[in-house]
Amino acid sequence: MSAKASRKENSNHDAADETSEKEQQEAIEHIDEVQNEIDRLNEQASEEILKVEQKYNKLRQPFFQKRSELIAKIPNFWVTTFVNHPQVSALLGEDDEEALHYLSKVEVTEFEDIKSGYRIDFCFDENPYFENKTLSKEFNVNEGGDPISKSTEIKWKTGKDLTKRSGQTSNKAGKKRQHEEPESFFTWFTDHSDAGADELGEVIKDDIWPNPLQYYLVPDMEDEEGDGDDDDDDEEGLEDIDEGEEEGGEDDDGEGDDGEDDGDED
Repeated sequence: MSAKASRKENSNHDAADETSEKEQQEAIEHIDEVQNEIDRLNEQASEEILKVEQKYNKLRQPFFQKRSELIAKIPNFWVTTFVNHPQVSALLGEDDEEALHYLSKVEVTEFEDIKSGYRIDFCFDENPYFENKTLSKEFNVNEGGDPISKSTEIKWKTGKDLTKRSGQTSNKAGKKRQHEEPESFFTWFTDHSDAGADELGEVIKDDIWPNPLQYYLVPDMEDEEGDGDDDDDDEEGLEDIDEGEEEGGEDDDGEGDDGEDDGDED
């Protein structure tokens, strides 16, 4: 191949590369324009979804109120619900459970625009641990848009501050808990280190509050399953008895035949 032909071929490659780069750049610019439209629609959707959430949040309030009135008729509803919830129960020590037996009401209130935050109220009957009738923890955002939290200061009675306990406690049966005693549940009210990722607050708001009954009923559901197993065992037992009687009957028949044979010989 001559040098002239070689230069021409290289020139064609360069031109093709320039065209390819230009097309890619144009494609990138068009993608950016399309993406801006997608972002605009997403923002619009978020605003409309927020309006729908606000609407239905208001519609749910009378039902939440009615549910609270009915729950008040069931002793130890909330402590049972918390103990049955796998994530919350892991945060409860023996003394926490005792204190939560005085918990009479839990209420979650989402703020008007929802995005700005929510508050969880814990209402207690007179108890030997603290003076407060209500303990609250509130989550919202500051002027800079950063998540923050604040809560009620617990007025502990003398010698009853559960957040200052140490060591492992044993339950009423005298057996040690299967796991190390966690920090007191009540330390949650003083922990504001990471308001944007408060696991307990989110679990109560998003999992327990919408339907606490499902956790309150967990033991009953397990009992029903256990009863079914017992029925199966009973049926198996009856089958064993029937088989035993049949075998016994066959043996009796055999003995009778032998007796007849002996009689014949005589």
